[in-house]
Amino acid sequence: MARTGVAVPVAQAVTPSPSEPARPAPRHASAWLRWGLPLLLTVLAVALAFLLKGYQLFQGTMVLAYAIALLGLNILTGYNGQISLGHGAFFALGAYSTGVLMEHASAPYWATIPAAGVVCLVVGYLFGRPALKLEGLYLALATFALGIAMPQLLKYKHLEQWTGGVQGIVLMKPDAPWGLPLTQDQWVYLFAVIVTVVMFALGRNLIASGSGRALRAIRDQPLAAQALGVNSSHYKSVAFGISAAYTGVAGALFAIAVQFVSPDSFTMFLSISFLVGIVVGGVGTVYGALFGAVFIMFVPNVAEQISKAAPWAVYGVVLILIMFVMPGGVMGLLRTLQTRLQKDTR
Repeated sequence: MARTGVAVPVAQAVTPSPSEPARPAPRHASAWLRWGLPLLLTVLAVALAFLLKGYQLFQGTMVLAYAIALLGLNILTGYNGQISLGHGAFFALGAYSTGVLMEHASAPYWATIPAAGVVCLVVGYLFGRPALKLEGLYLALATFALGIAMPQLLKYKHLEQWTGGVQGIVLMKPDAPWGLPLTQDQWVYLFAVIVTVVMFALGRNLIASGSGRALRAIRDQPLAAQALGVNSSHYKSVAFGISAAYTGVAGALFAIAVQFVSPDSFTMFLSISFLVGIVVGGVGTVYGALFGAVFIMFVPNVAEQISKAAPWAVYGVVLILIMFVMPGGVMGLLRTLQTRLQKDTR
């Protein structure tokens, strides 16, 4: 059976995911979610560049970088059903791609963003091909091993001339181009906004395309998808590569914002935090990545202020409470509220 043109009928044959609404939203609500909400969020993000200062702008840049990484992981886990506990490795690879290119090749910072994405796309696809034989917990353990191994590889003595070993690489913060009256912090933040808008637009279009429907079909009904001619191996590998590319772009933004990369910046906790972020924001959602990024950026700091003796205990309690109150994440809660409002207005 030919592969082309089968993604749409497969998606129609698949039972909707619990994270997706069973009924299509009204036309005006759909238009608002598609165009109005992204435009509003973009305007608010740009306005923050002139309202925040110094460290606050840095925090905003980090939230955007984490949001891109969470969207990438959600494409793999939320939309394709593959569990990864090692996406911190691709985050590190993207950051070091930027660091090495800027330090040793004198590459402009903006050019390192797509370069980091391409590097991680290739590595993710190559890792995803043999990982196709693994599913569920076995795949999670394989990615867990990748996350543990990456910091050690970056310290490898034969790579020290490129990675700087345990000392890492120090980078310069870019100035605003074209004589724009912006501080360095403002420009880095606005540059991160531009990259985030592009990555989210690409991600949303991917999810809405035939390939996105095929990914969801493989997640929901893998046997039915294969029976209808969907090449599961191909789509799973591509999903892994695209997910890694998104995380690599996020790592590149991280390197530009922090101005320093070292192996100790990419511990296993980073990979766990990414998984926590997509659960908090909403598994199988696009804009849930923004809420998840805010959580992993600010909640640990708040937990430390509440209890300096046991901050991670507070963090764990907050996470458990969120799971009880919002089992579908923030986006799941918003959808529930939207449904109730629609019922009340009828």
